Amino acid sequence: MAQLEIRNVTRRFGDFVAVDNVSLSIEAGEFFTLLGPSGCGKTTILRMIAGFDLPDAGQILLDGKDLADIPAEKRPVHTVFQSYALFPHLTVAENIAFPLRMARRAPSEIAGMTREILEQVHLTDKAQAYPHELSGGQKQRVALARGLVNRPRLLLLDEPLGALDAKLREEMQIDLINLQRDVGITFVFVTHAQVEALALSHRIAVMDQGRVVQVDEPARLYGYPRTRFVADFIGHINQLEAQVIESAHGHLRLAVTGLGEILAPPLKEAAAGSKGVFAIRPEQVRIGVHSEVDELKNHFSGVVHDLLYRGEVSVYRVELANGAMIESLLPNAAPGKAELFKAGNTVKLGWRHDAGMFLRD
Repeated sequence: MAQLEIRNVTRRFGDFVAVDNVSLSIEAGEFFTLLGPSGCGKTTILRMIAGFDLPDAGQILLDGKDLADIPAEKRPVHTVFQSYALFPHLTVAENIAFPLRMARRAPSEIAGMTREILEQVHLTDKAQAYPHELSGGQKQRVALARGLVNRPRLLLLDEPLGALDAKLREEMQIDLINLQRDVGITFVFVTHAQVEALALSHRIAVMDQGRVVQVDEPARLYGYPRTRFVADFIGHINQLEAQVIESAHGHLRLAVTGLGEILAPPLKEAAAGSKGVFAIRPEQVRIGVHSEVDELKNHFSGVVHDLLYRGEVSVYRVELANGAMIESLLPNAAPGKAELFKAGNTVKLGWRHDAGMFLRD
């Protein structure tokens, strides 16, 4: 039995359906992420798990027990917010110990549990500091420690890294992974940041307009999106309008507008005549001027429209003969700004016959 079960949950606000018949199962010890654009319903689900809001239909069960009649303060669940919500007049240790005091734990027990969690979040030396003396990352670790100190069954995290700068955010991602592994508590994480979700999660539920459109491990979500929305939302991807000419056991033959025929991996649901898009990640598209591109089953000529230098990689946007734009990535292995191709250069693009995917309309 899953630790947390969300069964056919719906939540409406007037005529607006924020959560539309959502069902999810989350296992004990999992780092599970709700991912989607603003307004997709992910925070509403988190609030219903916490008890700050109630569903209009459906059930939320924790360890097999329906949470409907259990008020927020009695649920074995803690929430960590982006705003930290620390008490400015209390020290780090006092902030962390606050839930234990509310639970009327013995003073010796409070001291021991606070000391233990301070070590786990690497803040022992800041125990007597006040929030205004801490960096953003330290404040976030205090908020996490306070949420974990009395070992809840679930820790809910609502965009907890949103207020941090990019470098600190990356450091905190590593801290979160290590902390979750060390404490073994189930984390339910809400974010709209795709890279963050891919880096942190055991599994991800992608949401759109109140519904869950795909639940999968990060690598499968990235490599095998089931819909155009998921493909477009998770990372960067090229999408070209296509129609199935032939659906064989080992491949699809597609007609791509303006390019002609290409080969793509097979898809059971795609019969001859099916319309949709051929989608391929930029890192799967090879760019060059040499014969190795011509050796690939799918290859075309184009002109470099522009390029973006991103440090470890350069992104080339190549305009094909039909006006379609395709992105290709090249790693920058050499030091300095690598410009193998410039805007206006004629280049060849190609990809393997087993790369990319066909997504039906």
